[in-house]
Amino acid sequence: MHWLGLAELLLLALVADGLFRRLGVPGLIGMLLVGVGLGASGLDALDPKLLAMSGDLRQMALIVILLRVGFGLNLQTLRSVGRRVLLLAWIPASCEGLTITIVAQPLLGLSPLEAGLLGSVIAAVSPAVVVPLMLRLIEEQRGTRKAIPQMVMAAASLDDIAVIVVNGILLGLLVERSSAVTGHVLGLPVGLALGAIVGALLGWMVLKAFQRFQPNPNRQVLFILALALLLLRLQDQINGLVPFTGLVAAIAIGVTILELSEETAHVMARKLASIWVFAELLLFVLVGAQLNLDVALESGLAGFGVLGIGLAARSAATWACLGGSQLTAGEKLFVTAAYIPKATVQAAIGAVPLMTLQAAGMSTRPGDVILAVAVLSILITAPLGAWLSGWLAARVLTPELAELAPQDAGG
Repeated sequence: MHWLGLAELLLLALVADGLFRRLGVPGLIGMLLVGVGLGASGLDALDPKLLAMSGDLRQMALIVILLRVGFGLNLQTLRSVGRRVLLLAWIPASCEGLTITIVAQPLLGLSPLEAGLLGSVIAAVSPAVVVPLMLRLIEEQRGTRKAIPQMVMAAASLDDIAVIVVNGILLGLLVERSSAVTGHVLGLPVGLALGAIVGALLGWMVLKAFQRFQPNPNRQVLFILALALLLLRLQDQINGLVPFTGLVAAIAIGVTILELSEETAHVMARKLASIWVFAELLLFVLVGAQLNLDVALESGLAGFGVLGIGLAARSAATWACLGGSQLTAGEKLFVTAAYIPKATVQAAIGAVPLMTLQAAGMSTRPGDVILAVAVLSILITAPLGAWLSGWLAARVLTPELAELAPQDAGG
């Protein structure tokens, strides 16, 4: 019997979120477990209309994530932390994704393309876990003399962009089952560049329109959100003709507005944070509801092994990227730990392969396996990474004033 609608779902998710936060565990774990308990593998109590809307809701949540990344991606900060951000943005995720692609084939029985898709789902860092901690450290001025929180936040944002773009390409190849890999790869830089240019131009035009007509902030953020969703639809419609990455365009809108008007960008970022509270609740509950527990239990140990090997590869690559820097061993360990949590991106794209395979009339087992391992990654790494990075931050990142105190005393 399906008896739970949107109101009951939100209430249960909010209660679970609050309870888990009081236990010192990220609230998103509670939301996820609510979804598992209410979904087809549990009580099967959710209204089917909600599940039918899950694709659109997940797409909206992904756009909110990307817009928040854009409004927080300060180009001056990127320049101040230099090339190391680019290394941290690409190399750890690439190493983790490639490692998972290799080991998931024998351990989970996936094809090379399906294993690659799993790697692209798992390789992203969670902005919902990482960004709040980095902002708190910046407020406390811990590690800010070496711009450590800024570096981690910027690198994590670029990491997410890269992983989501690659995931979209692999998803298209999974359904097409074509030999057009070369065309997709060659079109990638063109699509990224075109997306950035279109997004920057739209950001400039939108800001000029806002300054002239002065709509209230609520209308501004809703307009930006709708525009970003249209860009995502445009990507799907014209990609056969022109390579275009709507995800990058959405981020470029936020970056451009931030560069041209910080005040406007900060107001819109706060509004998006409020929208994210609603989007996050639905995102994690609905992802949990779509989990096939039988497949999850079947791939449990193997999935755990895939995650562990992938994280080991990511951590080794992160440490290597910090080689030759001025960071101490403790600070390098903190950055490595901060790169562990996975949650929002996995929830946003983890169920997409399953839904895509269902729509294409293909076997859904690979999609079930990918979703199961994505959920497992959230349950394991979100609390572990949040706790470990917070614990290390308090012990290895010295407040800026404390770092300068001995020099002042000696002067």
